[in-house]
Amino acid sequence: MNVLNNPMHTTLKNVFGFNHLRPAQEAPVQALLAGKNVFCVMPTGGGKSLLYQLPALIKPGMALVISPLIALMTDQVQSLKLLDVAAESLNSNTPAQEQKQIWQDILSRKLKLLYLSPERLMMASMLGALKNLPISLIAVDEAHCISQWGPSFRPEYEMLKNLQTHFSDVPIIALTASADEVTRKDIANQLFGGQVDEFVSGFDRPNISLAVTPKQGWKNQLSAFVKKHKGDSGIIYCLSRNKCEQAADLLNAAGHTCLVYHAGMDKAARKENQRRFVHEPGLIMAATIAFGMGIDKPDVRFVFHTDLPASIENYYQEFGRAGRDGDPAECCMLLGMGDMALRRQFIENDDGDESNRRRAHKRLDALLGYCESPTCRRQTLLAYFGETSEPCGNCDICRNPVELEHGVREGQMVLSAMLRTGERFGPAHIADILVGAKTMKITQLRHEHLPTWGVGKHLKKPVWLSIIRQIIAAGFIRSDIAGYGGLSMTPKGRLLLKGQAEFSYRPPVKTKRQTESGHASGGKLPDQVVLEPETAKLFNKLKDLRLEIAQAEIVPAYVVFHDKTLRDMATKQPQTLDEMRGVHGIGEAKLTRFGQRFLDVCTEEASSNGDL
Repeated sequence: MNVLNNPMHTTLKNVFGFNHLRPAQEAPVQALLAGKNVFCVMPTGGGKSLLYQLPALIKPGMALVISPLIALMTDQVQSLKLLDVAAESLNSNTPAQEQKQIWQDILSRKLKLLYLSPERLMMASMLGALKNLPISLIAVDEAHCISQWGPSFRPEYEMLKNLQTHFSDVPIIALTASADEVTRKDIANQLFGGQVDEFVSGFDRPNISLAVTPKQGWKNQLSAFVKKHKGDSGIIYCLSRNKCEQAADLLNAAGHTCLVYHAGMDKAARKENQRRFVHEPGLIMAATIAFGMGIDKPDVRFVFHTDLPASIENYYQEFGRAGRDGDPAECCMLLGMGDMALRRQFIENDDGDESNRRRAHKRLDALLGYCESPTCRRQTLLAYFGETSEPCGNCDICRNPVELEHGVREGQMVLSAMLRTGERFGPAHIADILVGAKTMKITQLRHEHLPTWGVGKHLKKPVWLSIIRQIIAAGFIRSDIAGYGGLSMTPKGRLLLKGQAEFSYRPPVKTKRQTESGHASGGKLPDQVVLEPETAKLFNKLKDLRLEIAQAEIVPAYVVFHDKTLRDMATKQPQTLDEMRGVHGIGEAKLTRFGQRFLDVCTEEASSNGDL
């Protein structure tokens, strides 16, 4: 496209130095320039700021940008000023003399962008001062904060529901990186009365490697993880202030530079640590969830969760602070059984009403379903946000497939119990029916007379709850987060009920509490077999080949061979195709398709060891 004959592209090139917009940016920018209201969901690092900054420079008048954090406003204003853009922010930190100068620039029509908090914008005095000024557009950043359906609701954002009343002829753009379908609908209704052009450009962050690991001595696990990232910038998320301090002490003692950020710190010290993290290379921040929103540091190479986040949305926002530059980044979450109970307790102790607590439990269920998923993590994560994808090859499940239980029968039991109870109940009641419990609800509803009551006694209730979460994550069941949490069957689920679809589930992980020496284990994970060094070397080579084949075939690695098969292969070291038949999990079809390639690795290793 000829940038010289197009004002949008001329500004894009001359001010921002870009030759073209990304495909997902072009349509929202054009809609905003045409005076339409826009709601844009775009992944972190996708270039959301440009969606309103570019039109603000093209359209006459001044743009208002609503942001929840002073630090974010400050960073963006400084960045724009470096581009010679007339931008300012008015907030509680702005000195009186500077405020006076800013107002002079506003009234003389010099400013192109003014950053404000929602509460400052909606003050009667501010609305009155802006009323007769030419406002080009209004941008609402971090728009998920307006929705009570979402996990990041901020009361001050409720004021923005009246924006259109005060600025009826001004186009509004709302932006967020993380909002599920329920939250998106609520944002559209709150800000726009449903009348808005919506652009959802995807949630995938393919450069980020994802992993969930059983918690087995978090300090050892954290040390081992960060050791791989010596000199990199990273974030360690902890549930408590005390754990932040412990994590920082641990990493500093190991030669890293780790700062701390939590609400219990002196405000000035917290602000200084944030400044250092953003501006200095190679720093690590051990923080509670108080840290992160608005942190635009492109070279964060890892995010490590020592504890379970509150929801998939929170998790997505937190790990999304890694790899904003598009280069590879690594994210790992530790999952302990105690984390689940603690999160449930937090929800019950929350000041919100019963409906908010119910939604919080369902969002936590969705996150646990992601953690327990037997298939590609990225597929499960994106499915939650309404997207589909191929197996990514860049998560722990794709690289190291878990052993699964065939679960069609169990899935059919769940679906049958749902249907027989009118698809109105949540996971706990369905699980109670399956195990044959005699709760007050079951007795009152006479559900003990259902054919499905007690058919699942072979498994305990926690296992059934895990299976139900995995069935939801796999798309066979839909959970009503916005309503009362009832489970309903999807078209895919009907195929499973008829036996026309496959389902396998991941058995609950049993964490070893202690080693023989009496301390928490931070090494071998459950179900791993300890191999001799030479065998382990071959095993790793076989895994590399499996991943190469899986990526070429565009399938999860476990579709090629499970770890159990590769361990058996590495132990037996077959030297002929006939011997390969004796390896666990290899049938004729896979022997024909993959056998020779794996055999070549085995024979090459034997030759290098002098065994041939």
